[in-house]
Amino acid sequence: MSEPYTTDAAVMAAVKERYASAARRSLDVVQVDAGCCGGGGCGTAPSDPISGDLYDEGSVPSQGALTASLGCGNPTALIDLQPGQDVLDLGSGGGLDVLLSARRVAPGVAYGVDMTDEMLELAQRNKAEAGVTNATFLKGTIENVPLPAASVDVVISNCVINLSSNKDAVLAEAYRVLRPQGRFAVSDIVLLRPLEPALTSIVALWTGCIAGALLDSEYVSKLSAAGFDDASVEVTRDYDRADIVSLAGLLRPEEIPAGLDIDQTIAALVGAFASAFVRAVKPA
Repeated sequence: MSEPYTTDAAVMAAVKERYASAARRSLDVVQVDAGCCGGGGCGTAPSDPISGDLYDEGSVPSQGALTASLGCGNPTALIDLQPGQDVLDLGSGGGLDVLLSARRVAPGVAYGVDMTDEMLELAQRNKAEAGVTNATFLKGTIENVPLPAASVDVVISNCVINLSSNKDAVLAEAYRVLRPQGRFAVSDIVLLRPLEPALTSIVALWTGCIAGALLDSEYVSKLSAAGFDDASVEVTRDYDRADIVSLAGLLRPEEIPAGLDIDQTIAALVGAFASAFVRAVKPA
């Protein structure tokens, strides 16, 4: 049995490699097969119980961006964006939410920040395919955003903040880059009850958006501590046992902690987490 690890550097490396692998698969082919992103991270394909059926395929600006999307929600459908606003997507991946936002805020700018070179390359390709000119992709981490203070009106994110092992830093950065009365509006995985410590040590669950998630109440508390007002968590998708069984396919036997088998792991996760829309406002 492999030794589990959860250090900041190890988690970041594991997440980066999973997402880089998903991007490389998309970059290697012209039309990506729906299953090619298997194991790619938080949700892996359109049929995945977390990532599936989140977008209207007829409205997306780039099929490549849709195929590479590893999100757990559709923040652009849940937030009112207006022309002239500037938007930042934390962990923008293949760029789908940036490109959708750019259409709605023009002549404003939609920014995406991502730490993975392969995802940034994919996002630039999808931007060109979509013919979008008011989108900008930046290399950086969500804990250290390469934008000045008070530079955007809305911060969005799609199933990425839960992957960070320093969520206080992420929320502080979101607060910093928002203008007064700016809005925090992200889709994320939240825990509905605490997980056993053994489960939080599984790296595959970190990169699969479960073990790194915050309790819904803790998310609200951290947003308030960062300075935000009106913080709330709204569950948008629950997951039943069949969904968890499907997700269990991401795990290798050696990743199951000692003393737990796969059935016990599935039972422990049923009803423990959900996709949610997380909102807050920076005070004036």
